[in-house]
Amino acid sequence: MVDTMLRLAVLVLVALCTWLVVRAVRRFVERRRQQVLNSAPQAELLQDSSAADTTGETSSHVRILAFSSADCTQCHRLQTPALQRLKERLGDTISVIDVDAPTSPDLTNRYQVLTVPTTIVLDATGKVHAVNYGFANTQRLTAQIEALTSMV
Repeated sequence: MVDTMLRLAVLVLVALCTWLVVRAVRRFVERRRQQVLNSAPQAELLQDSSAADTTGETSSHVRILAFSSADCTQCHRLQTPALQRLKERLGDTISVIDVDAPTSPDLTNRYQVLTVPTTIVLDATGKVHAVNYGFANTQRLTAQIEALTSMV
């Protein structure tokens, strides 16, 4: 009986510790996301985006920064096809700017990139409207863009 109670107490303690760690990590990620959402637009990115823009256009529209790395399997197998489907669906109203996170530390730090893939949805002025840490599917990105365009 004592052995069972001890095991139960250890299980409860492990569960409590796990819950506390998960809660702390979620708060940390949410604080980072809020920092990015509240940051000032970056005009330099909009001026320099014509070089990295996969559409080759610089007109005023929604931009998506797609942070990835060469060795990120999820980036290439999931995020890139999702962004291609989004581009096919929405056409010239959006542009996707591919950012290699390891070779772009300034942008990675500015947008508080915690993992790859990360996608950042920007309006025409460069203001951040959505931050997606990890894979963001086509439906989620579409909803974020529609919410942004309905505000305009």
